[in-house]
Amino acid sequence: MAAEACILVTVARTSGSVPREVGAWMTVAPGGIAGTVGGGHLEFDAIARARAALAGGELAEERRYPLGPRLGQCCGGVVWLRFERIEAGEDLAARLPREPLRPLALFGAGHVGAAIAHLARNLPLALHWVDSREGQFPAEPPARGWRQEVCDPPADAVADLAPGAAVLVMSHSHAEDFDIVAACLKRRDLAFIGLIGSRTKWASFRRRLAARGLVEDDLARVVCPIGVPGVVGKQPAVIAVAVLAQILALP
Repeated sequence: MAAEACILVTVARTSGSVPREVGAWMTVAPGGIAGTVGGGHLEFDAIARARAALAGGELAEERRYPLGPRLGQCCGGVVWLRFERIEAGEDLAARLPREPLRPLALFGAGHVGAAIAHLARNLPLALHWVDSREGQFPAEPPARGWRQEVCDPPADAVADLAPGAAVLVMSHSHAEDFDIVAACLKRRDLAFIGLIGSRTKWASFRRRLAARGLVEDDLARVVCPIGVPGVVGKQPAVIAVAVLAQILALP
């Protein structure tokens, strides 16, 4: 619920090169601002108009912003912003545009898994986080729409993953990792199967999976090592950035 009256500013339409997509939003309240519709003079003007409305001024339902010299921006496109007043006590969450979220399944709540989950809170991802051990997840509550599951063996959770999910396998156990990957390869509707580890680890897994009858087309679906090329640091946060960039680049 909105604690105080605010103005909800939403990108309603766009044309050409613009800083944010349709559905991006920002709230302007007497007590502060949340979200962003693109920054710069575009946002400064939107904030000024919202604050004027909160002070009793008129509020245009929609305004067109050419992103050119007059606005001090050179994107070249056009943004249409929608302005809506939300009263104190109204359900603000119900009024926010629903951002499409990519389902991401993360197996493992160790150091790298925790770093990935921490960064993923601010990304368009719906996380299904699985670990076989009790007490491994952080004390903070899951983000809205997230699912944390203790499942032993964790490979049993693969059957419940959302269709089209990207999967990251990084449990505390190579044996668990192998079983999770094997279970993932039984599904044809997963968008990505990423395994943390070295090429040597994958070579070992690959031989064992081939011995189970999996063919080259199956094995080629597994990405190992994971992360965008060129990022060489091994700190958990560095790995998390490289891996999440790889996930966000998926078609």
